[in-house]
This record gives sequence, C-alpha cells and structure tokens, in this order.
Amino acid sequence: MKRVLLTILAVIVLALGLSACGGTAATEEIIEEPEPTEAEATEPEEDMAEEEDMSDEEDMADEEDTSEDDMADDEAAGEPIRVGFITDQTGGLAIYGTMAERGFRLGMEYATGAPGEDDVWTLNGQEIQVFFRDDQSNPETTATLARELVEVEEVDILVGTVSSGATATLQEVARENQIPLIVAPAAANDITGASFNEYTFRVSRNNYQDAVALCQYLTQQYDSFIQIAPDYSFGYGGAEALRDACTEFGGEFVGEDVFAPADTQEFTPFLEPIVESDADAWLVTWAGGGFIAMMQAASDLGLTESKPLGSSFIDNGTMPVFFANNIGTTSVILYHYTQPDNEVNDWFTERMLEEYGTPPDLFDADGFNAALLLAEALQETGGDASADAMIEAMEGISFLGPKGEIFIRPEDHVAIQDMYIVTLENLDDPEFRYYSAVDTVRPEVPCLLPEELQDRCGDLPVGSLSGE
Repeated sequence: MKRVLLTILAVIVLALGLSACGGTAATEEIIEEPEPTEAEATEPEEDMAEEEDMSDEEDMADEEDTSEDDMADDEAAGEPIRVGFITDQTGGLAIYGTMAERGFRLGMEYATGAPGEDDVWTLNGQEIQVFFRDDQSNPETTATLARELVEVEEVDILVGTVSSGATATLQEVARENQIPLIVAPAAANDITGASFNEYTFRVSRNNYQDAVALCQYLTQQYDSFIQIAPDYSFGYGGAEALRDACTEFGGEFVGEDVFAPADTQEFTPFLEPIVESDADAWLVTWAGGGFIAMMQAASDLGLTESKPLGSSFIDNGTMPVFFANNIGTTSVILYHYTQPDNEVNDWFTERMLEEYGTPPDLFDADGFNAALLLAEALQETGGDASADAMIEAMEGISFLGPKGEIFIRPEDHVAIQDMYIVTLENLDDPEFRYYSAVDTVRPEVPCLLPEELQDRCGDLPVGSLSGE
C-alpha cells in the first residue's frame, strides 16, 4: 500500500516541480513512472515513520495540554463556594429563625435539583457549602459569629438574620470585609435605608411594604388611628411607615406613637394611652413572644372589645392567640401558602409537607427566596462569588419564587414582591387554611437612602410616599 501511495505522491511532486520551474508539464504524452527499487522505497518509509512518530508526540502533547486544562477546571470546580447562614435557632425569635432556615434548605434543593448532603449542594458542578449558625437574635453574638465565619471559615457570602437589630451588626461585618449579604427575614426599613451599603441585598419585605398594603384597606374602614411598636429599629420603621402610608391614604393619627421595650411582659402602662384615646382603631407593629402578653393585657383592659385591631396577619401558630376576636377582619399578610398560585409555591408546599410535616409558614418563603437569589446570581456570574461579580448580578435581578416574581431594585436593593390582602375566615382549620383571598398587591415604596447616597434613588420618591 505504501508503494502505491509513494508512486502517486512522486507523480504529483514531479508535476508541481515542473510547473513551478516553468517546464512543460501540460504534455499529452503519458510517462509511466518506473517502479521504485527496494532501496529507493526504504528512505521515504523511514521519513514517514519519523513523521508518524512526530505526529504521535504532538498528539500526546495535545492530550497532555487538554488533560492539564481539565485538571485546572476540576480543581476550580473542586473549590466550594462557602456561605455563612446566621439565624435565631434558640432565642426569642427562634420560631421565625426555624422557618427561615428550613425554607433556605428547600430553596437550595429546588435551585440545585437535589437535597444537600452534610449542608453541601452542587450547582453546575460547583459545590456550595453552607455553615449554619445560631445568633439567638443577640447583636453581639451575631457579630462574633459573622467574624468567625469570615475569618475562620472564609465564607464568600453571608445570609441572615431574623432580628433587625442583629442584622444591622451583620451588615457592618459584611461591609468591613466586602462580602455580599442576603437579608432574610428582617424587615426594618433601615437595612436598605439609613444603614444601606452596596454589599447588602434583601429578599424580605420592609416596613413600608407592610404599611402600604395594610393602610390601603384600613383607611377604607377606619378614619383615625393610634399605634404601638417595639422600641428598636424594626418598631421605629414600622411606626414611621404606618404614619406615612395611612396618612397618605386619608387616615389621621390622634395620639403619640407608643414604644415598648422588645422584651416587655407587662403591657398595661403602654396600652393605657391607647385605651384612653378616641382613635377608631389601634395599629401594632411587633415581632416575637410579646404578642401573647400584649393581647392578654389588651383583653384585661377591654381594648380588644372597644377598638378594632389593625395589624398584618402573622404566623399560623400565633394567629389563634393574637386574632381570636377578629374573625371576619380583612388585612394583609406577607405570605401564606394558600395564596400564591405558581409552580414554585406548589413544589415548596409539597416538599415542606414531606420533609417537615407542615405547610410553609410566614417566613419560610423568605428563606427559600434567599437561596434562589444566591443561586440565580451565581448562575449569572458563572460561579464567581466575588463581591464585584455578585453585586453586579444581583442589582436588578428578577426570579420566580413562592411569592411570584421577586425584583431586586437596583437603586436601594429593596425586594419588590407581592403581598396578599385576605379575610380571616376561621382559626381552627387543621391545615391552617384560615383565609379567603381578596387581592394581591405589589407595593412600590419610597427610597430611604441617607442624604449622601440619595443620588442613587433616581426617579423614586425619596424619604416618604409623597417624596416630600
């Protein structure tokens, strides 16, 4: 076979050589090429063997280069993204922290397509390792845990926490170390307002979103209000937002806002000014175990009988205690598993029942959405968890969660989301099907950035709903 090939090659080479030298290659006479002798054939065979050897060496070199590239890719994929998740597991807000954590775990499962093993999930071949920590809603503990996660575990991203006060310290640690922070489920306006920094993003709603949704309906039923709130950032933000929103929709406040310490157990002195006022309804911004003590005092003082309560509906377990006398009331709830109608919420509800034996509760969706924001941003960056890449990816991002579309507003990192107006029908359904749907609203809220950052607000109303 080699002899035939060499004969053909020789003819071609001869023809090309004649053409290149200006010889008469175009001749009609057919010249038969003599059969090469054994000696003549040996030399080209050796040349071809050398060429084959060189080709083999080149192939091996290419394979080695490819192998090295694959090893480099494998090595990069082998370095997990490290996430620190801080929540309240055993403190005063543990009921909410538990919801956020289990929601986050199922959100990671939904985003990656599989349950995590040993708190590790895999997204596009890249591991995401999550470190869960309990801060008991204590800001000092939050700061200590956050620094440990950054300095010892070398996390790339932080997620948390429940208490708005504790979240403020978490924000500062994230800013100091230039690490992205996803906030869930804390609601204080200040998180994406007075305390804003470029590293902080939220999936939870803020006080203003509660207030706008609530006041649209309260002001159709009542003309005047007085309110009580806890004496820290969440309470201040709630009271300010309710005053602005209810006034904007035509309501009037007839007394000073009442602020009680977050750990109050004796509410009588704080509720007496509310009892004595001539307000049509009283408003409450609160979180944690103080609900029960507050409502007991309100009942003892006759407040629950004399004035309707205006407040967002809350978690399934606390509803029968807090709203026992409010069947038939229409109000707002930030999430209830019976309200959203989308495939993500359907999956979430089914998996919650399988995994935890209960449907999703008030803050489960926030934890779930925190996981989705993390995963969606990493998809956008191609797995780059650096602050610059994540910030660019998360500003203006949209994704579909249990509450429908979540939009991270680029101006101030507020999470624009659906809220639900519902009527309380009962408080004894074994599946917590307490509500009938009235409306779904999507509050647009003012930009609350501090003065030095208000250029970021663009065309948004600044400081209040009216922008004044």
